[in-house]
Amino acid sequence: MLRIGLTGGIGSGKSTVCRVFETLGIPVYYADDAAKKLMNTNDELKKSIITHFGKESYNNEGLNRKYLASIVFNNKEKLDLLNSLTHPITIIDAQNWIKKQHSPYIIKEAALLFESGAAENLNYIIGVFAPENLRIKRVVERDHLTVDEVMKRINRQIEEDIKMKLCDFIISNDEQQLVIPQVLELDKKFRMMADN
Repeated sequence: MLRIGLTGGIGSGKSTVCRVFETLGIPVYYADDAAKKLMNTNDELKKSIITHFGKESYNNEGLNRKYLASIVFNNKEKLDLLNSLTHPITIIDAQNWIKKQHSPYIIKEAALLFESGAAENLNYIIGVFAPENLRIKRVVERDHLTVDEVMKRINRQIEEDIKMKLCDFIISNDEQQLVIPQVLELDKKFRMMADN
């Protein structure tokens, strides 16, 4: 079974591309969603977050994401610290999930695939590309953030052109090219590779 990573900058349309793969019957592991879940369910991780970020990190609803975001997106060291706590546990969770799958290939979607070290365990990486102005527009509309808040998050990720050079395949999600034919082409390629 091939292990395919899928990454791209915030607002590039990773989830949209993943949903197309899912309609083709391909299982997708969403690392960011898994990390959020693990931050609420993994006792060891919760304890570490409280130790480093304070009791305010959790409230009656669970993880206090607004509180944590206000700290980590304004301080690179704090963001790196949070990532160093969550990434190893999320990578183990993904490996356990992969073992349970039965398909020609799986997709592991993660914004920080290279930054977290998760790319090392994968056969190929797909990069989802969209121009920065379009990404900003999408995130402002989707998450109701200001342009400044979006830029802070963009600036915390590897530069888009560098990230795309590290990928084996690129899907362009720039609203100029159709996404579905690009996904279908890769699906065909991966199925053939998995058969060999």
